[in-house]
Amino acid sequence: MSKPAVIEVAGREVTITHPDRVVFAAGGHTKLDLVNYYLAVAEGALRGVRGRPMVLKRFVKGIDEEAIWQKRAPTKRPDWIEVAELKYASGRSAEEVVVRDAAALAWVVNLGCVDLNPHPVLAEDLDRPDELRIDLDPVPGVEWRQIVEVATVAKEVLSDHGLTGWPKTSGSRGFHIFARIEPRWLYKDVRLAAETVAREVENRAPDLATSKWWKEERQGVFVDFNQNAKDRTVASAYSVRPVPDARVSTPLAWDEVADCRPDHFTLPVVLERFQAGGDPWQGMDTSHGTLDGLLDLAKRLGPAEKPPKGPAAASPRCRSSRSRGRRPRTRRWPGWSGGRPATRPLWRSWSRRTCSSTGCGGAARSGTGSGSTSSMYPRGSGPSRSRSRSTTTRGRGCASRAPTAAATEPGGGAAAGRRCPYDLRPWITDRRGRGRHSRDIRRPARAGLGHMDRRRMGRRRRGR
Repeated sequence: MSKPAVIEVAGREVTITHPDRVVFAAGGHTKLDLVNYYLAVAEGALRGVRGRPMVLKRFVKGIDEEAIWQKRAPTKRPDWIEVAELKYASGRSAEEVVVRDAAALAWVVNLGCVDLNPHPVLAEDLDRPDELRIDLDPVPGVEWRQIVEVATVAKEVLSDHGLTGWPKTSGSRGFHIFARIEPRWLYKDVRLAAETVAREVENRAPDLATSKWWKEERQGVFVDFNQNAKDRTVASAYSVRPVPDARVSTPLAWDEVADCRPDHFTLPVVLERFQAGGDPWQGMDTSHGTLDGLLDLAKRLGPAEKPPKGPAAASPRCRSSRSRGRRPRTRRWPGWSGGRPATRPLWRSWSRRTCSSTGCGGAARSGTGSGSTSSMYPRGSGPSRSRSRSTTTRGRGCASRAPTAAATEPGGGAAAGRRCPYDLRPWITDRRGRGRHSRDIRRPARAGLGHMDRRRMGRRRRGR
């Protein structure tokens, strides 16, 4: 095992652990070679990441293994590593790394980051992006020539609406076009503008491009506008992609786009190209445009087609290929017509037994499944482990798979004026529409309630 190497970058010392570890076996590029590459192209690489929060895509076990997407900055980090706190729709937050100089760039690469994935916002204003991103994603079977033609159409759409497009290869199968914008609009407005670009490209070249959201409806090159949604990141310029030949997401001039090939821009080629000709994106920082033209076009085009909701979303035409063949999370019981869709049962086997408490004629349940052992309930305790008068019986509980109307209506059932304490209706009509924990199944009258509600109910029954 090689000793750590200490390099001095921008007046700071950065430790590179395992510098001789081979990252790209085909070209023999080591971890230290990757760090030196990013330092050599730091001027161009920092143009895409400087001052932006970054998700750390770490290949700790090599590029042949799945990467670890780490939002939160490591707790053990140098004092000069800056972070920015991003808040998510779930209510959580994370302090993400913000790269400001070449030293921070080398430190990030040392963590196992092969490519760089910054957000389209600056750390000073995390709610208003200053970059619009167009990702051209080809459908399988589409040739590279068609991708280039769609990129040319996208450039024309951006130019016609006051924006300057900056092209680059993605380092994979697609193509990227970035446009700097004034940080005046929220994420939803930037995404709407990108969606408008996609729709206009489709209108101008319907045989080449598509903006259809569903994969089953796409033909040609998909203009992916959803990369402008919040919390989405895209590989930045000069990022080395985790592929065997070490391809680079390479910035281009528009006169180079027609003849470019993605497999040509590998790590040594891009390094030599940068040293010879510099960065084609040098004027990018002074090319901020406005979204007014695209937002006006969005009003003229009208609202885009939205994904269907409800039963229509379950049709094969509307489902994503990732969800095809997946079992529905909930289903209705045969004969059940009220309340929310019933959840799948938590037990698998059934045995016929008469409830001895009320004579309702229901089937007692037993068997194994998730949430039970050899029998669903302890003998003599019924649905509740407590022996309160309202729940304790000698049977194992009524387990009719579909409660009859008489049993589910107040005052119904075989025993007039009495409701079987093992009526499954409270469990079936669970307000969350999902399977409940076994402790809730044992207390059918309390299912769907919060834990504090169940605690108060238990205290009242015990006379406290």
